[in-house]
Amino acid sequence: MMFPIVDLRGKAFERGRMHGSLARQRVERSLANYAKLFAFCGLGWPEAQRLGATYRGVIGELDAGLLEEIEGIAAGAGRGVDEILALNARTEILPPKYLGDPGECTAIAVRPAASATGGTLLAQNWDWVGAQRDALVVLRSRDEFATLTEAGMLAKIGFNRHGFGICLNILRSSDDGKRPGVPVHVLLRALLARSGVADAIAFASKLSFGGSSNVLCADAQGGAASLEFSPKGLRVLEPESGTLCHTKHFIAPGTEGWQAALYAGSRACASTSSRSFPRPSPRSSSRSSVGPESAGSSTFACTTCETTRPTVTGRWTMCPTVAGRGW
Repeated sequence: MMFPIVDLRGKAFERGRMHGSLARQRVERSLANYAKLFAFCGLGWPEAQRLGATYRGVIGELDAGLLEEIEGIAAGAGRGVDEILALNARTEILPPKYLGDPGECTAIAVRPAASATGGTLLAQNWDWVGAQRDALVVLRSRDEFATLTEAGMLAKIGFNRHGFGICLNILRSSDDGKRPGVPVHVLLRALLARSGVADAIAFASKLSFGGSSNVLCADAQGGAASLEFSPKGLRVLEPESGTLCHTKHFIAPGTEGWQAALYAGSRACASTSSRSFPRPSPRSSSRSSVGPESAGSSTFACTTCETTRPTVTGRWTMCPTVAGRGW
């Protein structure tokens, strides 16, 4: 198995405690990677935790059990609850124009009538910060769901006992992070309790969101839909001719004007963050990965993974590890 499996049992807090304890090293990796990523975007870890804590109320209102599970993860991993809240609200905390990888995820759903197998097909790739590969885990509740997620987060890509599955595309709008709403990764876990596509749409339609994403979902009965959401609301897109493919842009009718300009890595952080953006001290014969290179630069030292590599003069650069291409 490429990623470790964590079997969850018991009530909410105990499930979280098992997650935090059995995947402790990977939770630590998630925390370290996101502390560096937030710093890369000019946001210190204490401030990220403060922002994460602002989502406690909306998570508890959505499902008190999910908040208890987050508290259990913190207890099992020996970390603060606000740290785990910051992980679960990382999409909402990152600058609105930030992308972890210039390509980002692609997801596809195929209804039975259009599939070669005669059954529903649902799949995606996951393009994100490459260092997080070593933080991935499969959380499994044998009678309920299975999800591939970043350790410390409640859910990401997965399916449940009803034959209902979910995939994820990050979307970005200029309203992301302006006020607390249901975080993307908390929504994903809540959706894994739904019976099918129609139930998921009805459930999500009642919520308000703190950030933007698209959940491409499908079920064994042949249902499929994209749930595009932002702090502005939710829009649903259904397949044409039995197939539906989605990437990193809003495409549903009614989302005109929702899209933020998208940049990968350093350009996004340098150009969009309203916070003070710290630039490291220059190193001998090297440049930092946090901004555009000046003419004549030949190498740069990545502020996240400390590697040095050749640069392309006059262009924005980022380390392959930060971009997600260093796996």
